[in-house]
Amino acid sequence: MVEIDVAETILGALRARRSVGKVKPDPVPRELVERVIEAATWAPNHHLTRPWRFVVVTGRAREELGAAFAASLRSRLDNPSDERTAVLLERERAKPLRAPVLIAVAVVPSSDPKVKEVEEIAAVAAGVQNMLLAAAALGLGAMWRTGDPAYDPPVKRFLGLPDEAHLLAFVYLGYPDMPPPREHESDAGSYTTWLGWDEPAS
Repeated sequence: MVEIDVAETILGALRARRSVGKVKPDPVPRELVERVIEAATWAPNHHLTRPWRFVVVTGRAREELGAAFAASLRSRLDNPSDERTAVLLERERAKPLRAPVLIAVAVVPSSDPKVKEVEEIAAVAAGVQNMLLAAAALGLGAMWRTGDPAYDPPVKRFLGLPDEAHLLAFVYLGYPDMPPPREHESDAGSYTTWLGWDEPAS
């Protein structure tokens, strides 16, 4: 049985965690990044396949990732040479520079026929949530982002991921540079159906 104060601490952390979209350019110590990644591996994972993969992108590698983002966007545009396109490409190229550290988080599903791919994806998504909670606990701001580049094979290849990988998240990480966002009001009841709850115990 979890003690009341421990339970309230855990629930309070879940309630207070919010995405932080603006962070400082200050470097983040490697040991903090490692702790954030380690937290992901504590997520539940059916069959213990460990399908998560992490690629840490920092320093000049962010510019290279930005170039991959821009190339991805260019390949999807009907007219990649007009003036408006140049602005869009530059904006796309700058996205990885919004934080000093990005962690690309991917799923590499097990080939074992008894393993369900959706469960592999769920395990890694749970891991990303753990990362966001760990970042908040360590005084860092984090944002889970995806976008079209996450589904582009050349971007996956740039990150050294195999073709069968699913890129689930770019976790942007840094020290917060904005006021804490307000906590949400709970509306869980609006999405909950209770079956058999009022039946007498047998």
